[in-house]
Amino acid sequence: MGPLTRREFLELGVKAVATGTLIAGCSLSALPEYRAFTGETAHRPWPLPQRRWVLFMRWHDLLFLHWPVRPDLIRPLIPKAVELDTFDGRCWIGVVPFHMSGVRPRYLPIPFAFPELNVRTYVKTPGRSGVWFFSLDAASWLAVRVARSLGLPYYDARMTVQAQGDGVEYQSTRTHKSDPSVEFAASYRPSGAAYHAAPGTLDHWLTERYSLYSALKPDEVVYGEIHHRQWPLQPAEADLRINSMTKPIGIELPGVKPICHFARYQEVVAWPIVPLEGAALVYF
Repeated sequence: MGPLTRREFLELGVKAVATGTLIAGCSLSALPEYRAFTGETAHRPWPLPQRRWVLFMRWHDLLFLHWPVRPDLIRPLIPKAVELDTFDGRCWIGVVPFHMSGVRPRYLPIPFAFPELNVRTYVKTPGRSGVWFFSLDAASWLAVRVARSLGLPYYDARMTVQAQGDGVEYQSTRTHKSDPSVEFAASYRPSGAAYHAAPGTLDHWLTERYSLYSALKPDEVVYGEIHHRQWPLQPAEADLRINSMTKPIGIELPGVKPICHFARYQEVVAWPIVPLEGAALVYF
């Protein structure tokens, strides 16, 4: 049997990620990192899923940018299957650039690394509050194809991430075929000591989220869960030069300075992405 073509490799990856299956010969010992944090669950709002996780990744140099937005502007953009989650009566739009390394399906010994930038708000279903992803731009042909096959709105992008002292210079231009180009350019850095946000605070509400929702088509909402340690947040300074990331959803961000948080590093595991209507069979 010869080497896999790119198409064959993609199809194999899609099938394994979607079903959570393993390829024989790749044991958990290939991923010792996950053992260090999957036992830390006291900060979670609900228990870990009983099913095996399917993806390990490391997130680096995250910037959380958040703006308040009226709920009536967000509601038409979200399928009725989920409810808007608000803090003191307001919705929030987030733009989150970062880069990933060690991205490795549980069955695959070869890790990947690439930048990613997501646009989000916050939603809930009975017993679960989470992130709603409007878009996720990534500089990885394979990641975009696999994610879109699972119902997640990933887009091709040309992205650069450069260290600047203790900060980051980040640029992204969407290049996805047949989609309008949007851009993001910023430099950012931490501006204070790391802390764990207290439950009940806005900082905690914006960042401590362990489930995700999204839809490439309005009637095909998908759901997934992740796990990581509590966020080691830091206050941040950001020079935001270009940000048209919310243009495709018709949201004009308010002309106020966003709330900025920085996080240097996080290790994450993720469970299968499944249709929301069948999520109870996997997770609940």
